[in-house]
Amino acid sequence: MAQEVFDANFCAERLKALGDPHRLKIVNALRYGELAVGDIAELLEAEVVTVSHHLKIMKYANLVEVRREGRFMYYRLHEDLQCTKGKGTRLLDLGCCRLEVPDPK
Repeated sequence: MAQEVFDANFCAERLKALGDPHRLKIVNALRYGELAVGDIAELLEAEVVTVSHHLKIMKYANLVEVRREGRFMYYRLHEDLQCTKGKGTRLLDLGCCRLEVPDPK
């Protein structure tokens, strides 16, 4: 069995990309499934251009994946991220650490 290697640079880039409240809210929205940019903007009560900016940063950090359908862009959490349900929380496994997000009440 191969031993996993901790890549501090990879981990730091992912954590840096999550270091903004808008991006954490986007992760929270996407943990339930794929959404269009406009839908994310509506959920966050933010401008589409603002959401697009944050999604671009998250895409380059391999946190989200994008799919184009016509003129619409749909985002989902990157397939490498594991989102598991715990007791009253959801754990997002970033590969180097886990982010625990409480379920809405």
